Amino acid sequence: MSDTVPQAAAGTVPESGRETGPDEPREQGEPPEHDPAAPAPLAVPRVPTGDAEVDALLDRLADADHLATDGHVEVYEDVHRGLRDALTALDARPGPPAPPVPYRHRS
Repeated sequence: MSDTVPQAAAGTVPESGRETGPDEPREQGEPPEHDPAAPAPLAVPRVPTGDAEVDALLDRLADADHLATDGHVEVYEDVHRGLRDALTALDARPGPPAPPVPYRHRS
């Protein structure tokens, strides 16, 4: 048997007689607790498209990294709406005129 006393775990009562919480500093050498409920970045790489409007919308996806899951919907819908508008604008832009149809003589 050992005469040493194991160190108190976070959330237990240490020798000071006071319970420690998750926001309080820990003793040195103690690893930080992992909170699975906390928002975690998805770390999805975003490659620039070359279109400033589209790139700004894709960068907006990073806002979801700092939100709880229920806040993601608003960001995704906003980005989706912006991308849809950008695609619609491509259809509305006038392009070069269509080449003339050659005259086919029928006799």
